[in-house]
Parts: sequence; C-alpha cells; structure tokens
Amino acid sequence: MTKVRGKTISVFGSSRVGEGSQDYKEARLLGRLLAEAGFTVMNGGYAGTMEAVSRGAREGGGRVIGVTLQLFAHLSANRWLDEEMKMPTYLARLKQLTIAPDGCIALKGGVGTLTELSVTWSLLQIRAVPRKPFILLGQHWHQIMDVLSRETFIRPQDFALLRVVDTAEKAVETLSGFFGA
Repeated sequence: MTKVRGKTISVFGSSRVGEGSQDYKEARLLGRLLAEAGFTVMNGGYAGTMEAVSRGAREGGGRVIGVTLQLFAHLSANRWLDEEMKMPTYLARLKQLTIAPDGCIALKGGVGTLTELSVTWSLLQIRAVPRKPFILLGQHWHQIMDVLSRETFIRPQDFALLRVVDTAEKAVETLSGFFGA
C-alpha cells in the first residue's frame, strides 16, 4: 500500500478504557495501522482509547497530536504525544478535533465521543467543512445507526456521510482509498 503523507486523522473515543481491555487493544492497533499508512494521528490527548491510539501510532513510527483542555489542568496528557495543543475552551478543543483533521474515526465512547460524532456529522451534513471520510469503527455502530434510521428523521443521504466498519484494518483501508493511496 502506498503511504499517505500530510493527512491528519482525528480519532474520537473514551477516556475510561483500561489498558488490558479489548477496546484498548483495538485502539492501539488502529493507531499503529494509521501510522504505518503514513497518517498523522490527532485525538483528545488523555487516557483510555486516546492513549491507546497515541501509543499505537508512536509504535508504528507515526506522529501524534493531542488536543487537550486548559480546564483539565488536573489531568496529564498521555506520554505518547509528539505535540500537545492546549485549548482555552471546550468549544475550541471541539473545533480543533472536528474541523481541522482530514478525516475522522469514532470508536466506542461516552458523551464526549457522541458530541464529537454529532458535531462532525452535522458539519459534513450542512457542508460547513469540505467532504472528508468519517468512519465509525466497531460492530456496535451498526445497531446504533439502525436505531437512528428507524427512530429519527435523519435522511438516507446523511447516513451516507458515514462509513461503519468492523475492524481497524478496514478503517485504514477505507481512509487510504479515499485519499487515493
């Protein structure tokens, strides 16, 4: 596979995932595969899957940017970051994580992950940002999207802005295909 250079992928996920969990392992694999494909990885910069993706990317020889928040001064950024961007407000952090990257991947997460997903999806839907790949990684997203398609007024063309995949390998393959690598 040809390497993708100069593209940054933002990964959204939980801070509450432990190192021994399957979610941590999958996030770490994703980070490594993204780095090996030539992508720079961006995430929230703290623990859980943010740490796992960062760690995997560094192990894969990649560059990692953590977008942290001054409000969380009591928290330490994870040690796998190459660069920490301390944002003054939550909205500035959200903007950096959702608008700045060339593509996004959402892992399993909590309210913060759902916020990042919703903001990114909405920005794509109203064309406030250029078209970019947005991948939901994990089998759980199939069920969630199924419920949303039945129980909301979200249009089919809006679901088409997302790509649900089950594996880290498929996520990176999808991104590489989008960027012509």
